[in-house]
Amino acid sequence: QDELEFSMGPENETAVTEFILEGFPELDPRLQVFFSLVLLLMYLTTVMGNATIIFLVCVDHYLQTPMYFFISNLAFLEIWFTSSTGIKLFVMLSSGQNTLSLSSCFAQNYFYFAMGCTEFMLLVVMSFDRYVAICQPLRYAAIMKPQLCVRLVVAAWILSFALLSYRLLFLSKLSFCGSKIPHFFCDNSPLFKLSCSDTSLLWKIDSVFISCVVLGSLCLTLAFYICIVFCVLHLPAASGRKKALTTCSSHLITLSIAYGSCIALYTRPAEVVSLSTNKSVALLNTVLYPFLNPFIYSLRNKPVILALSKSIARARTKL
Repeated sequence: QDELEFSMGPENETAVTEFILEGFPELDPRLQVFFSLVLLLMYLTTVMGNATIIFLVCVDHYLQTPMYFFISNLAFLEIWFTSSTGIKLFVMLSSGQNTLSLSSCFAQNYFYFAMGCTEFMLLVVMSFDRYVAICQPLRYAAIMKPQLCVRLVVAAWILSFALLSYRLLFLSKLSFCGSKIPHFFCDNSPLFKLSCSDTSLLWKIDSVFISCVVLGSLCLTLAFYICIVFCVLHLPAASGRKKALTTCSSHLITLSIAYGSCIALYTRPAEVVSLSTNKSVALLNTVLYPFLNPFIYSLRNKPVILALSKSIARARTKL
């Protein structure tokens, strides 16, 4: 195992310059190898599934609608979100290389929360799009214009990354008395507990900000879906009601994983959440949720399947 690098501070104190991610030391080495293979398979499926969605939306004219524009942006986000933690976790389990520099740790923490915030904003935008499409179909084209769609997506990305920039400033000022992080990535709770500095202000800012983002977006998303359900129940055709309710229920399953895991991890005091629970729930958020998204939102839809079939047919004819 790699040795930690240390440097001497101005007051003859030992300053940590690298962290050790402990991951899942309770697992048998053979189980860790098996877990790494499962993780690799899920990661590759996640990346390929989301990349396929982005490709199809770009090349197929029938998929160039607001709904698939938002889905392709979510797919792009999921690739980077799961990569921010999944690649390091696979390397750690398969090769035992579990050290991470301070700058890499801080960057991972920042991108994880910034992309998570972006995702919640995109989910609100997507639920609004579905609400307009189902409840106000005659006004859909007038409301969801391409300019508005682009502005909503750009606003979600810029706002999230700009608002979360305070994290880098606070993290860079922290000093650490320990180097072993009992987690598989640089999450808040295990990272802050290693700090010798006073992290109470950062805890308070994080708690307020994350709670506002998670709970606020959850309320808006649920409000739109409740309106959708009421509209669907008034549809004259039973087949249309069944199809719409099935779609909504599958969306709500994935939303429950995303919101449930974040509420369990970040809207409660750190003392309440044990580190073992933190790691288990974080796996749902960083691995399972991105893995399910392509199948729930796109790859089960007939237009996407048709576009995929046409792309495969065109590729075969060129060969």
